[in-house]
Amino acid sequence: MKVTFLGATKMVTGSNFLVEGAGKKFLVDCGMYQGSNNDEEKNYDDFLFDVNDIDFMLLTHAHIDHSGRIPKLYNEGYRKKIYATKATCDLCEIMLPDSGHIQEMECEWKNKKRLRQGKEPLEPMYTADDAVKSCELLYRVKYDEIVDIDENIKARFNDAGHMLGSSIIEIWITENGKEEKIVFSGDIGNNDIPLLDSPTMIEDADYLVMESTYGGRLHMRNDDKANMFLDIVSETLDKGGNVIIPSFAVGRTQEILYELNKIKENRKDREFFEKYEKLMKAPVFVDSPLAISATEIFRKNEDLFEEEVKEEMRNGDHPLEFPGLQFTTTVEESRALNESKIPSIIISASGMCDVGRIKHHLKHNLWNPDNTILFVGYQAPGTLGRKIVDGAEKVKIFGDEIAVNARIEYIEGYSGHADQEWLLNFVYSFINKPKQIFLVHGEEEGQEILKQKIIENTNIPVTIPEFAQTYVLDKENYTVEKQIKVPAKYRPIRLEVIDRVKTLKEEIEDMEQIVIQDKLSENIEDKEVLALNEKIKQLEKLIVEIIE
Repeated sequence: MKVTFLGATKMVTGSNFLVEGAGKKFLVDCGMYQGSNNDEEKNYDDFLFDVNDIDFMLLTHAHIDHSGRIPKLYNEGYRKKIYATKATCDLCEIMLPDSGHIQEMECEWKNKKRLRQGKEPLEPMYTADDAVKSCELLYRVKYDEIVDIDENIKARFNDAGHMLGSSIIEIWITENGKEEKIVFSGDIGNNDIPLLDSPTMIEDADYLVMESTYGGRLHMRNDDKANMFLDIVSETLDKGGNVIIPSFAVGRTQEILYELNKIKENRKDREFFEKYEKLMKAPVFVDSPLAISATEIFRKNEDLFEEEVKEEMRNGDHPLEFPGLQFTTTVEESRALNESKIPSIIISASGMCDVGRIKHHLKHNLWNPDNTILFVGYQAPGTLGRKIVDGAEKVKIFGDEIAVNARIEYIEGYSGHADQEWLLNFVYSFINKPKQIFLVHGEEEGQEILKQKIIENTNIPVTIPEFAQTYVLDKENYTVEKQIKVPAKYRPIRLEVIDRVKTLKEEIEDMEQIVIQDKLSENIEDKEVLALNEKIKQLEKLIVEIIE
């Protein structure tokens, strides 16, 4: 058996793994890269495998960083089955066309600029129509049932507790009379996610490919995050401000709605109920057409909810309904939210703030110190959300520079990913421990921390793969067979140079404003201006040297 790591290596997005065994080649996930411009440009690159050689695909869940390049795979000729749970297939049928629509809109926007510059227009990676066609390949399977893909390969999808329909996939491969088992964790859920069951614990594996998004961190527990949420909202509403929540349309949005509905059960004191009543009187808007569609799919897959939630529903308390909740569908309704003077809670996609209606809400709310921007999910490096969370004083939105004066909060406990404690518990749960663990879907610093924790506590060897590395696996050992020859644009040092140049451009633009507004004011002495002039001359000289 061989595994080649073609995405989510030392980064969180772009999950894509090629497995070879028993005479077959198949993929586990085919996700999009998200984050910086350089990361997103990788989505347009050729696959590092022959699409015609792929016999089938297994999909862990519907999030775009795991499913988003399926239409690209389709456009390049793939017509085999894609195995996934029913809920995952249902969600893909709305999320992939939405992704295609976003790419069409972004391409249209870029092409207006390119045409003015005399450049050739770009084509989107795929369209909404392409995505609809690719969904015809989805093949629905049930949790916990072993699927015989052929006489030598079988798989089982287990509840990962990360989002509706998410899976930990066990795969058994028999070749040369010997059976080996590899487990792909997909994204492992935070153990106290509202609505969903806890992640399934797996008993045995020869090899484990495991996510590590929060490998270096611990989340706050459920009661703490609920109270923190209520405090933030109450304090903002008292000031007459809005609470803007950038939230992934599928998963986090529905969980926040549930938390809003359930929060009163955590406390009984008067102060708490005063805050709760204030929250319940405030309008709560879900401003994302995709989130609205996804919420309907949640309703259609209520059999996957945890038992406590099912009992509430049987008693007439629906987890996604409460007074004050309103869904906005049209662009006009969305714009009206930013014209309203009524303090409100606005939940809007995308969760990393790079596309969608959230950018309009940030543009209208970031500058106001009375407002709060409340982050509840992972922010990939290079995204607008990550810049805000990391403390940027100004950000550019739709070409305008916006001051970040609003209160910025990040409740990590709402993340759909397991933290370090529960990732370790997942490893501990194996009765027959894996011979080797491969850490993917994480930033390198957190991966190194988790690697050391696993080794110290279990003595299981841990590998953090490089992009395009192939590992030959057997029950006794594993070896690195080769690293696929990767085009130069993939090489980290080249990407780093490009990132630095783009960052430098932004910093020079910021420097221009600071120099004009602050450094050349009437209160600055001439000698300071002369010293500043010399520094700028040195910088100019360095730039000329690089160009030459």
